[in-house]
Amino acid sequence: MNMTEIDNALRQLRLSGMQQTLSTRAMQAQASQESFLETFAALLQDELERRRSVLLDRRYKRSGLDEKASLVDLDWRFNPKIPRAACFELHTLKFITEGANALIVGKPGTGKSHVAKALAYQATLQGYDVRYLEADTEFARYALAGSQDRASLLREWVKPDLLIVDDLFLARRITAEAAEVLQAIVHQRYKLRRAMVVTSNRVVQDWGKYLGDVTMASTILDRLMHRCVMLEFEGKSYRLKEAAARLVIQADAS
Repeated sequence: MNMTEIDNALRQLRLSGMQQTLSTRAMQAQASQESFLETFAALLQDELERRRSVLLDRRYKRSGLDEKASLVDLDWRFNPKIPRAACFELHTLKFITEGANALIVGKPGTGKSHVAKALAYQATLQGYDVRYLEADTEFARYALAGSQDRASLLREWVKPDLLIVDDLFLARRITAEAAEVLQAIVHQRYKLRRAMVVTSNRVVQDWGKYLGDVTMASTILDRLMHRCVMLEFEGKSYRLKEAAARLVIQADAS
């Protein structure tokens, strides 16, 4: 077989990683006088890396994340009261294998969502199936959906290894449909020992008021917090800090 025929064969076999680097590896082998096994091993590595990249890209797209956040990006010195050690401990992802949860509460703009997204992205890198939900948006979508779509959404939120529910109760009161699906998610994931990370600006003592049902709030919190790490974020707003920095830049430019 000539190079064109080999290229076509690799394409038919769906070995795109090998197919994309074939000509380069052939030139490298010729220039370096590599053995067949060395060249073949390099081509196999190219194929494996290509497949890992494709799988990672699929997991990221399926997750619903809008950014590849990292704990390294957070300015920990700006808010020294943020529980840094606890955040990095969660970043080991042991809580996922243990079927535990994390509840992150605190003032707006203190980095809760960033930490949750960083945990979610790290989980996709480690091969976990992840879903990220902005609570208000997704629960509103659920409330407007028909019965079949609601069942599909619930399955989608229960199935993943890790579910992120971000900014719960951002608009304070949530609809009855949202409250019911939240209870269903927490209950079913608890039974299956599947991990959740929930962020909220609201202290847990007020959840009954925002749900409109104290008993339901107790049921949700009972399951959510049974195997749970609770982190409290205190400090100044990163968003206000960034806005102030932009204003300074604009003033200097004018």
